[in-house]
Amino acid sequence: MPTLKLSTLAAQALGWVESTTRSLVPPIYPSAPYERAADGTYPGGHTYTRDQTPTYEQAEALLAQLEGGQDAMLFSSGMAAATTVFETLDVGDHVLAPEQMYWTVRSWLHNLAGRGRIELDVVPNGDLDALRTALRPRTTKLVWVETPANPSGAITDIAATAEIAHAAGARVVVDGTLATPVLCRPLALGADLVMHSATKQLNGHSDVLAGALVTANEDAVWERCRHERAYRGAVLGPFESWLLLRGMRTLFLRVPAAAQNAQRVAEALTRQPAVTEVLYPGLPHHPGHAVATRQMSGGFGMVVSFRLRGGADAARQVVGALKVFRNATSLGGVESLVEHRAPVEGRDTNVPRDLLRLSVGIEDVEDLVSDLEQALMPLA
Repeated sequence: MPTLKLSTLAAQALGWVESTTRSLVPPIYPSAPYERAADGTYPGGHTYTRDQTPTYEQAEALLAQLEGGQDAMLFSSGMAAATTVFETLDVGDHVLAPEQMYWTVRSWLHNLAGRGRIELDVVPNGDLDALRTALRPRTTKLVWVETPANPSGAITDIAATAEIAHAAGARVVVDGTLATPVLCRPLALGADLVMHSATKQLNGHSDVLAGALVTANEDAVWERCRHERAYRGAVLGPFESWLLLRGMRTLFLRVPAAAQNAQRVAEALTRQPAVTEVLYPGLPHHPGHAVATRQMSGGFGMVVSFRLRGGADAARQVVGALKVFRNATSLGGVESLVEHRAPVEGRDTNVPRDLLRLSVGIEDVEDLVSDLEQALMPLA
C-alpha cells in the first residue's frame, strides 16, 4: 500500500470498514457500559463511555493522523479542551498568552490568575523579543499561541516560538482553530500540543459543539490531560463524535474553498472607500503575511475582519444591510456569517468598536462580494 495523502485519509476516514457488515460508514456506539468477562477484564477493550468509546476513538485517530501527532482527544467543547490544558498546571505556574486571542479563553485565564491559580503575562502576538523578555526559565510552563488570531488575523511564528520556549523549559500549545491541519500543522513546526474548537471548520456544518487536543508525544502531561477529561466528564457524546467524523471527511474540500473565497473577499474590501483597514494574513500588507506564507499552505483561513469609517454606528448599519452574510456568532461553517464583535465580547474587549468579523463560507464568491458592496455603498 503506497503512502496516502492526508486528503485521502480524511475522505476515507482512515479506510475504516465495519468488520461484521462491511459497512463503509462508521456506526454510532451509544452504549455507556461494556461487559466484563468472568475474570473481571474487558475483552472488548472498553470500560465506560466517559473513558473511551469506539465512536470518538475513530474521529480521534483520524485527527491525530491529520495533525501528525501521536494521539488525539475529543472534548465536549473547544473551551473544555483549552481549560483541560491549563488544569494540568500546578498552582503558581507561569503562563504566557497573546494579547489577541479568543476572548473566552482570555477571560478565563485572567480569572484563573486573579484567583491565584496561575501567574499570567500577556505579550503581543508574534513579538519574539517580548516573548524572550517575559519568559521565566523553569517557571514558565506554558506558552499559548493562537495563529491566525481571532479576530485580527495576527500571525505568530510557531517554529521560532517553540525554539525560544523550549530553551526556557516551557511547552507550546497552539490554538489551530482558524487554520486546521489543511493549512498549517503546528506539531511539525515544534509545538507540543494543538487545540481546536472542533465546532468550527473541523466539523464545518455548524451542528456540533466539540473540542480537540492533539499531542506530539504521549508523555506525562498528556496522561494528565486524559485524566482531567475523564474525571471532569468533559467528553463528547457518541452522536456528536459521529457528526464530527463525517464533517472531517470533507475537510480538504471545504477549507481550501472557504480560504479561496476569503482571499477574494479581503481583496474586494481593500477597494471599498468606507473601509479603513482589512485584517487578513493573505494580503501582502498584513504584518504577518511573510510568516503566514512560510508556515501555511493552501490559503490563509476563512476569517476576514475589517474596520469602517463611522465607528460602531457604521458597523451596525452594515450588519443590518447584509443579506447573504448572516448575523450570527461562530465561524467555520459552510455558510458565511458576519458579527459586530466588540459588543459580543463586552466591556473588557480589546477589539475595535468599528470592526466587523466575517466567517467566509463556500457560497459563490461573486454573491458574497456583491452583498458586501451593496451594504457598504451608503457609507462611501
